[in-house]
Amino acid sequence: MMKDILDDHLQVLFCGINPGLSTAHHGFHFANGNNRFWKVIHLAGFTERQLKPEEEQHLLDTGCGITRLVDRPTVEATELSRAELRQGGEALREKVMRHQPRALAVLGKQAYASAFGVRKAPWGRQEIMLGDTQVWVLPNPSGLNRATLEELVEAYRALKQALAEA
Repeated sequence: MMKDILDDHLQVLFCGINPGLSTAHHGFHFANGNNRFWKVIHLAGFTERQLKPEEEQHLLDTGCGITRLVDRPTVEATELSRAELRQGGEALREKVMRHQPRALAVLGKQAYASAFGVRKAPWGRQEIMLGDTQVWVLPNPSGLNRATLEELVEAYRALKQALAEA
């Protein structure tokens, strides 16, 4: 099982849905070559260079971390049950309350809605706070997501700018 990349008081904790089979096999977050996470966070300004999945621990040096809602690997996140996502949401809330990052970025609207019991969540910053932590919903960088690279970078950059202005 992959470990969280997590520390107290990070700038942002990125929360994926669950590992894909390729990611689980490699043992690093967002390790599938079709996943655009590492490119997107670099282009959005979170990292000075594009990190490789095996360099994931370096994220802590940038004030970023990674976790996921569900540990079970699947081909597609649609294979997860509502109960698994809801349980993951409860565990995520506890992690966030314990570590208090400035922002939690849940990567995927459906995942956020299922995990937090919210209908029709908008993209971007949410109204709820978890302690002092802002909650954001950003598009999932999976290669299965139809969003363009530019759309992904723009959404992630909005979070980066909001943190810089706060």
